[in-house]
Amino acid sequence: MTSATPGALRTTRPRSAGAIDPARSFTEVGRTVREAGLLRRARWFYASLGAGLALALAGAATGFVLFGDSWFQLLIAAALGLIFTQAAFIAHEASHRQVLASGPSNDRLGRVLAVLVVGMSYQWWMTKHTRHHGNPNRVGKDPDIDVDVVAFTPESAAAQTGVFATMTRHQGWLFYPLLLLEGLNLHRHSIVSLLQRRTVEGRWLELGLLALRFGVYLGLVFWALPLGMAFAFLGVQLAVFGLYMGTSFAVNHTGMPLIPADARLDFFAKQVRTSRNISGGFWASALLGGLNYQVEHHLFPSMARPHLARARAIVREHCRTHDIAYTETSLASAHAAVVRHMHRVGLAAGDPFFCPLVAQFRRA
Repeated sequence: MTSATPGALRTTRPRSAGAIDPARSFTEVGRTVREAGLLRRARWFYASLGAGLALALAGAATGFVLFGDSWFQLLIAAALGLIFTQAAFIAHEASHRQVLASGPSNDRLGRVLAVLVVGMSYQWWMTKHTRHHGNPNRVGKDPDIDVDVVAFTPESAAAQTGVFATMTRHQGWLFYPLLLLEGLNLHRHSIVSLLQRRTVEGRWLELGLLALRFGVYLGLVFWALPLGMAFAFLGVQLAVFGLYMGTSFAVNHTGMPLIPADARLDFFAKQVRTSRNISGGFWASALLGGLNYQVEHHLFPSMARPHLARARAIVREHCRTHDIAYTETSLASAHAAVVRHMHRVGLAAGDPFFCPLVAQFRRA
């Protein structure tokens, strides 16, 4: 590993030119991981995590009652934004079969956490996230880089016109402020997806749970607080939730190589090259819900969070030996890479003569 300065981008370098057949590459690592027992469940870890989450929710509810008609309620709102994001992390892990022994049990847990606690459609998330894992950063196939409010690829930026082109040109500066609205965006996408005219598994169950969740939550907030304070409470909670969720996922792939739609890559190279790990060990894992081990998570999606650190050592050594790029950086450097990428992409906005090849040479 090379590192010019603390927190600088670190990429594995080979000690030898030991080439390996791509198909065997993942098989070799997978066998080592299985033999190390890293695919087993971690029931006590998730039981403790769940208990901690329930305790945090109970503490927030107690604070809400005790503070009464006070602007200190905004502290409770911020705390709920953090708690809901941590609940979303566990729902994400349940969707990958990391938490419980069976698929249906994980789905039930994930749906309760995602829909009833967080207020997001579990089915929408599952569908979108499964596509992302199959083709991370692949143009036209990864829904996470589809144009939304911002553009993640130069081609989608170049297609923007009018006010959207103006926003996109400045999206490097606007990206993080816009994430303050990501909480609203996630709730909107969830409801829209459940109301689409197509077959949606669990549609009515999720709509019912969402109605119950928002009815109780909004009812309590507007009943207990003056109107202005209630809107401020919801604004802070949604802003903290959106920023925390958005930044936690943005640092994983944004700014990593984009894969052309027609490119041919083996599974191992595709997952490793497009993913970025965040250094920091235990504290980074607690902050990011295990997403700091993004390379290992993409290679072994059903691996429980406590085992990812040991898997990292195995995968990184394999990549170093066989000259496969493996990226790990500090959280601050990852955020800087996200901003640089969004700025570079934004420069193509509204340019009908944009050429990806020329842009590539400009960045070189």
